[in-house]
Formats: sequence, structure tokens, C-alpha cells
Amino acid sequence: MTFPNLTYLMIALTALSGALFFSYYVRFVRPRDGTLEWISRAVTRPRFRFEFKFHPMARVDIAPLAIILALFSFISFFKLGDFTAPQTFYRFTEARDSTIITLPEGTSVTKVMFYTGLWIGDYRLEHSQDGLNWVELPSALPDKHPTAMGQSHADLFKWRTADMLNILAFDARFIRLTMVKSQNDSKPLELGELAIYDWDGKLVTPVDGAKELFDEQELIPERSTYMNSMYFDEIYHGRTAYETVRNIYPYETVHPPLGKTIISIGIELFHMTPFGWRVMGTAFGVAMLAALYVLIKNMFGKTSVALCGTLLLGFDFMRFTQTRIATVDTYPVFFIILAYLFMYRFLTTEGDGDWRANMRPLFLSGLFFGVGAATKWIVIYAGFGLLVMYIAKLVADYKYCYEDGSPGVYSLRVVKTLAVTAAFFIVIPVIIYILSYIPFGRAKDMTVRGGMLWNVDYYRMIWNVQVNTFRYHSGLQATHPYSSTWLQWIADARPILYYTDRPAEGMKSTFSAFGNPLVWWFGFAAIVAMFVRVFRFKDAKALIIIIGYLSQLVPWMSISRVVFAYHYFPSTIFLVLALAHLFSTCVERGGREGRRTMIGFTASAGVLFALFYPVLSGMVVPESYIKGVLKWFPSWPL
Repeated sequence: MTFPNLTYLMIALTALSGALFFSYYVRFVRPRDGTLEWISRAVTRPRFRFEFKFHPMARVDIAPLAIILALFSFISFFKLGDFTAPQTFYRFTEARDSTIITLPEGTSVTKVMFYTGLWIGDYRLEHSQDGLNWVELPSALPDKHPTAMGQSHADLFKWRTADMLNILAFDARFIRLTMVKSQNDSKPLELGELAIYDWDGKLVTPVDGAKELFDEQELIPERSTYMNSMYFDEIYHGRTAYETVRNIYPYETVHPPLGKTIISIGIELFHMTPFGWRVMGTAFGVAMLAALYVLIKNMFGKTSVALCGTLLLGFDFMRFTQTRIATVDTYPVFFIILAYLFMYRFLTTEGDGDWRANMRPLFLSGLFFGVGAATKWIVIYAGFGLLVMYIAKLVADYKYCYEDGSPGVYSLRVVKTLAVTAAFFIVIPVIIYILSYIPFGRAKDMTVRGGMLWNVDYYRMIWNVQVNTFRYHSGLQATHPYSSTWLQWIADARPILYYTDRPAEGMKSTFSAFGNPLVWWFGFAAIVAMFVRVFRFKDAKALIIIIGYLSQLVPWMSISRVVFAYHYFPSTIFLVLALAHLFSTCVERGGREGRRTMIGFTASAGVLFALFYPVLSGMVVPESYIKGVLKWFPSWPL
């Protein structure tokens, strides 16, 4: 059952909400009726001045910010993942490559479930009645894995069901599992738990067998879901975080280590569980709302604008979905916000003010830039935007000092500023980046006390990782069914499907990474409006928003490797800032009507978030609702 008319109505209402907002904004920007504004605009040419005002947080901001954090903490952490998962693993090695499980007499086995652990390989599943003559259960999916129990890199830390070819049931007194590895791979295999079901669908309690495979039977779920298993790229980043905890050289090295180290903190706190490997990303996803609130308040000085602007990011689909998966993409966005927050505060300093006080926000901007770059290289793109803003600030200060008749004073200050800037944005980030690889060194039996940081082998290892990372990203020619282009990001045209499941007839659980159409479509329209404000009104705030947006988007235009919608995530920060700029104008010039316009647009974004929540969170809903109401376009994999 589908509802095409309802789908069309939702698209139309979304477009209408955005169009109404922009129509009101245009009306508020025009000269007010009954005033002489049109004369002053006609005879006065605005002069571009790279000057900004700092609006500090106030007591009135405490309540709205606290409400935002409480609301989105609840929504984000709700059903994030199970707090439990098998923690003990049976290790198969070359010396101990098989184990035998003894079952009660007369057991008929209908299903075998297992929870995978570290490393890649397969398990040969055999059964016997006498312990001498063994029958192997062949794989029903030989193209995927050669044996009935596969443990590929995409299947780690998941509950899986053995793929047995044409087997409804088999009588067995003994079951034997044997590790199957390639000849060149000497790594062990770890298996967390084994669930054996009899003809009646009940768990079989073995008479004898490896205790690690049967000591957490109470954790066996009815079926594998995102709540109890890894999905999508968690198999890389969540796995690497666990390897960090266990001091194992990581499998995934194509991104800097700090993001995985942050994920590992959650694993240390909540163990190797779905909640444990996701909790830090979700916490940072909520924290970025606080950082954005402060930035918007510092820029525009209005609590209502900061509240509504932050809610837009909270209601954005990408922020919600992306921060609930154990990948590293959340952390660079968080640190980009902080880097721009403190760069904006640096822009608000006076050219002839206290020099040391002026350098504090610049130091913090460089610090968070460095921390962000150690989580993912995309933060370097943000560095280009920060550099442009920084140079513009120095030029503006020069003009100020020149007009004031004290260019000599400026020359001394600029030399000192350039010197500390090199330390803040080059030396400190490089140090942070080098230190972020300490887990790699520890996995190679180096220690800080043992002189790791002075060991040439440590730096040779870091260099080799950078070379391999660059080669990987520059030479990646892979294809993917959910890849997209930067033009599709702007149009919100091609989400990436992270998870899908059909737990019952006509029911579906799924979530995709894409944007709230109201925020992405009309956020881009707001970016266009920023260009208009720069050229028509010489608006410096609009210029820095454009600089931030283009610094995150333009580098992707020339990249030929496969890319995805989540690469647009950092750009959404500037979509929201552009909308917040329009909100500020509406409130300033529209009064109560302008405030109602802002609230109406924000509420519409919240309604869309509520409607799409099932396909953002994995909630089990009728498939007809997803296909007939939420699947607006054929290119949306929902």
C-alpha cells in the first residue's frame, strides 16, 4: 500500500515552508514602509569593513541550551545499542585450530548461531555421532565464504547464523569447529559465543566443550540487529578502537588514529558492546550542538536565533544518524566548529588591543584545528578557510593602524602574531598528530618511557602510514551502490543506506544518512543569499560563512575517488550558520513577525525530523509507511 498523494503533499509543504520563509525574509530586508531607508540606500554605498562584534553568553542562554542538550541527549542515546555483548572469546591458533563440543544424546540440530570476534577467516563446521567419522556441513553461500561459518572483515562483532546448504536438521553427538585460514595468514581467530538450537527451537546445553563458547548464553538474541551487532564502517573504526584497547596494531590505518582512540574510551568505560563503541560519537554529536549554540550567540547576539539555529542542526538527519554510528566522521565536525568559534573570537579582537589577550582565541583555534586534523584529514580543508579569515584580519588591522597613523606599531605586532600563529597552526598540530600515533607504537612494543618519541623507527612508521594513506585515498577506484557526487549532496539526492532489516512480514527497520530537506535545500539557498549580502551590503559575517562553506565543499569537486553523502556533513554547519544569519535579519527587521517566521521554519524542520525518525533510528515500522510516505524520490534508498 502506497500513498503517492501524501508524499507529494509532504514535498509541496516542505517547499512551501521554505518559500514562505524566504518571501518574508525578502520583505524584511526591503526598506521599511513609511521610512526614508530607500533614499539612504540609493545615495549611500556601503563600505566593506572586516569588523565583527563579540556577543558573550549570558544567563538567559543557560535554560535554552540546557533544554537542547537534554532533549537531544535523550533522543540520541535512546536505543543506541545493547549494553551487553559476549566479552570472552575462544582463540583458535595454528597450535589449537579446532575444538570439539559434546551434545546430549539424541540431539537434532536445526540452527547454529555464533558471535564473531577479531580477525578474518572461516570455521569448518562438522558433526559426528561417534567422534571418529565426521561430516562437513557445506556452505550455502560459497561465493561469500567457503564454509558454513564465515568470519569476513564485514562480519566482525556480529551475531550470525551458520549458512548450511539444504540442511533442515542433523543428528549429532559431537560438533567440531576448525579454523580455516589462508596459507599466508598466521593470525588467530576469535569466536565469542556459540548457540546451538534443537528441533524444538530451544538452546542446547553442551555436555562438554570450550567454556568460552558457552559462558554467556543469556546474551544470545533472537536475531541479529544493529542493537547487538556492528554495521557498515563500524567494522573498521569500531574494530580499530578495540584493537587500540588491546594494544594490537590496527587493521584500519587510512585515517589518523585520534578518532579511534576517542571511540576506545567508550569501549574502556562500557566494554566491547554496541553502546560502548557508539557512545563517544553520540556524546560528541550532542556536544557539537552546544558548541554551535555558543558560536551563533557570539556572532549574532540573540538567544532566540542561537536557539533556533542550533535546533536546525539538531533536527538535521545527517547529524543524528552519523553521530550514532561508530565511525570517525563526528569528531572532525565537532572540532571544526570549535576552530571556527575561536577564530571568530579572534576576528572580534581590536588591532591595537592587548596582544596577549588577542592571541588566546587564536591559540584555541589552532589547538582544535590540530586535534581535528588528527581525527580526519578533512579538517585540513577547514584550515584553508581559517587561513583566509586570518589573512583578512591582518589586512583589516593594517588598514586600521595605517589610518590611525601608526603603521610601525602594526609591523611589530604582525611579526609577533605571525610567529605565534606558526606555532599555533603548524607546530602544535604537528605535535598532536605525532602523539596521536602512540597507540601504533605501543602495538609495536614501543613505550613512551622507553624512548618511543625519540626513536627513528617510530617516525619511520608514521611516515609510511601517511604514504599508504595518501596512496589509498588518491588511488581508490572502487565503486559503491550508494556513492554520490557533490552536486547530489547539495540536492540531497543520494543518501547512503547504512542498515536495513525486515524482522516480520511487511515490517522494516532501516536508516540512511542524508539531510533534512528543509535544512539542506534552503540552507543552500541561504548560502546564495550570503553572496547577495556580500556584494550588495558588504556583509563581513556573510563572507566568513561563505569562506567556511566553500573550504569544505570545493576540495571535493576535483576528487575522483568514490565519495558519499556523509562527506557533506561538515558543510551542513555553514548551511545552518547561513540560515541563522537570515534568522537574525528577520528578528532585527521583522520584530514579532520576523520571530514567528523564524520559529515557523524551525518547527517545520522539527516536524520533518519526527516524520523521518523511523528511517533515521532503525525503528521497526510498516514498510508501506517508508515506501509510501518517506521515499520521496527513487534515488533515496530507504
